[in-house]
Amino acid sequence: MGADTQLEEPSASGPGVSGLGEVGEAAFSGLAERHRRELHVHCYRMLGSFEDAEDTVQETFLRAWRRRETFEGRSTFRAWLYRIATNACLDLLAKCRPEPAIGGEVPWLQPYPDRLLDELPAGGADEPEAVAVARETIELAYLVAVQHLAPRPRAVLILRDVLGRPAKDVAEILGDSVNSVNSALQRARAGMREHLPAERQDWTGGAPDAGTRELVRRYTDASVATDIDALAALLRDDVRCSMPPTPGLQIGREAVVADWAGSGFVGMKGLRAVPTSVNRQPAVAFYLWREREGAYLPLTIDVLRVTGGAITEITTFHEDRFPRLGLPERLPADGAE
Repeated sequence: MGADTQLEEPSASGPGVSGLGEVGEAAFSGLAERHRRELHVHCYRMLGSFEDAEDTVQETFLRAWRRRETFEGRSTFRAWLYRIATNACLDLLAKCRPEPAIGGEVPWLQPYPDRLLDELPAGGADEPEAVAVARETIELAYLVAVQHLAPRPRAVLILRDVLGRPAKDVAEILGDSVNSVNSALQRARAGMREHLPAERQDWTGGAPDAGTRELVRRYTDASVATDIDALAALLRDDVRCSMPPTPGLQIGREAVVADWAGSGFVGMKGLRAVPTSVNRQPAVAFYLWREREGAYLPLTIDVLRVTGGAITEITTFHEDRFPRLGLPERLPADGAE
């Protein structure tokens, strides 16, 4: 069962064939806007970029409005929008990113704030697997892995394994045969196994518990103090560290620590930190004191993956992500050194 188990609403709940053709632009926009957040998350999974997902949702609504007469009522209005959104994503990928990511790096990767993910419909208590899939397939480890798939197998994987669409429906969305869809799904699942640890618990941290929160607190304190030894003690031996869009993927504690040591991090003064969460993962936003501005200004945000009481991955994003994440543009001088 996919995470989006409500994708097929009763057709009667959506506008009829004649009704959709007759609605005005404002009414049509109101119908479409109900699905903006879930369509945005769908496009984000396909593209890995928050901003590209925003552009693609706008393109989806524009195409839907222009093609409203083609809605035949065989599926729900919501499912029709998903079809348009999926193909809009494929068109963007064909134009801008004809080749998938390679080498474990995704330069175009951007974070997704939890405050916006909270706008999605919650899975019911009787759908624990759906809730788990929804969380796991928005985490950065999944996003990185799926970006290594070719676009069409990627679309098949997301439609089948995340949204729970039947192979027949996916074939119709993509204009393929059922056999072609099933073959693409097998290739996509095999590709995901190459880029994710074999066991699910090794690539998803799950909902943060008291132990995870304490680990994040220690990581935050050690970072503000630029205490590399304390930070190293929190890392798993096979930790991975990246900073998209900057090239370079460090794998292993020694490589990560060496990169920190050579970056000018040691001895840095005037750091402050704000805890947050993105992609259903703990994160820490760092600010640096700027004497000229008389305030702490955004520096970087570290998104952490915690497994088995240790940090297994750190993905660092630049300060230009702060506004999108709803973080303060500056912190006051109180307590400045």
